[in-house]
Amino acid sequence: MFRRRQCRNSAVQPIVCPPLCRFTDSYVQREVPYIQPLINVNRQHIVNVPRTEYVQINRNVVVPPNQNFGTPFPTPRY
Repeated sequence: MFRRRQCRNSAVQPIVCPPLCRFTDSYVQREVPYIQPLINVNRQHIVNVPRTEYVQINRNVVVPPNQNFGTPFPTPRY
């Protein structure tokens, strides 16, 4: 079926060159894991807040019968 082509001038030898390389590049994605550690720090800040404490003092004062109104503490007279 196929006929070989014969050179017309058979006295000349063909020159055989080294083969040429033809590259077809393709790229495939590959996942590379990056490990990034996270450090969670719970911080508690101490803040001084004043707290007022009331001290109760109980006094028993005897009121004379002729004095209806008055203060339980005598007022100073200047």
